[in-house]
Amino acid sequence: MKPAIAIPAIAVLCYRAYSKNSLTPAGIFAAFLTAVAHAVHPWNLPFVLLVVFFLAGTRATHVKENVKARLTLHSRGSSGGEGPRTHVQVFANSLTASLLSLLHAYQLRVRQQALAEFPNGSPESLCFSWGGDLLVVGIIANYACVAADTFSSELGILSPHAPRLITSLTLRKVPRGTNGGVTLVGLAAGLLGSMVIVTAAMLTLPMCSPDTAGRVGGGVPWTPDQRRTLILGLTVWGFLGSVVDSVLGGLFQRTVKDVRTGKVVEGEGGVRVLVSPAAGGEQKATAGVKAELLHGEGGDAVEDVAGDRYDVRQKNRRSSFGDERPSRVVENGWDLLDNNDVNFLMAFGMSVGAMAVASWYWGVPLRSVLPGDVV
Repeated sequence: MKPAIAIPAIAVLCYRAYSKNSLTPAGIFAAFLTAVAHAVHPWNLPFVLLVVFFLAGTRATHVKENVKARLTLHSRGSSGGEGPRTHVQVFANSLTASLLSLLHAYQLRVRQQALAEFPNGSPESLCFSWGGDLLVVGIIANYACVAADTFSSELGILSPHAPRLITSLTLRKVPRGTNGGVTLVGLAAGLLGSMVIVTAAMLTLPMCSPDTAGRVGGGVPWTPDQRRTLILGLTVWGFLGSVVDSVLGGLFQRTVKDVRTGKVVEGEGGVRVLVSPAAGGEQKATAGVKAELLHGEGGDAVEDVAGDRYDVRQKNRRSSFGDERPSRVVENGWDLLDNNDVNFLMAFGMSVGAMAVASWYWGVPLRSVLPGDVV
């Protein structure tokens, strides 16, 4: 990407994140590094996909934001809703694409140097041909999947129908915001998110044409059927990414529910929500959780127990529920991954998977993605 375009574009992107409070300070720095990694690519494609994902994802987050905030609870006891995204969330969605973009940029520059001795060799002649670079497929697949997941989670929660747990054999109904919970609205939104990214990719991808076929560095031109095949394949793959994310979240990410309201408790920045360890076969509420049951603040706070009032400083008080029941319980999932782990694992796995499928379909060796296999 030309520096005259990349530098002001990165500055605008960071300023927008700052002014809209969509990223934390560390998140803005992570976004800056990510944007630079995408902008050094000779093509506009990686940077455009990053910008489209950021803008579209931010827009989806703000759709009926006040309504969504009341559907879940924050781990600190307030209403839920998406706060500024952290650097971990930025890297979870874009680190794989950044690495693939840098690797492909290196390959393109090596090819450009090899073509420099030819009179008609130029950067424009290094187009994307049918059966071309697998790394390009991985970059597009990454953003198609994370966009589909973002749209699915941000818009699916607004469905008029309760979500159903995708990892349950009976597809049981679960509270809104449950990891692994899916709705028809969410699935449709995921497909829309994938389509947005793939459409942007097709508009900026320098595909080989009959005009470039005879030039040095030019590749096999695309036919209309081949274009449609790539568009359909990447769109479906992105949609499957949101489904895979739901499966991983439903299995390996713990969902915590507030007993009093029945709402899902969300962690700050996608991290785990704490639940006190089991004691005597039952989970007991932690001091922080029990404090949420208090009426008032500070040392003068008191709580109601079976119609009586107790001073919070009194020792050996009875449980606020009277029977040592916890105020938070695990709805589903094993506590192996947090939301950021799931997002990164899905993005990485689906990107590599897309390259593997393209390798098989095109008959291009998968080792061609390695730096030493520049052709």
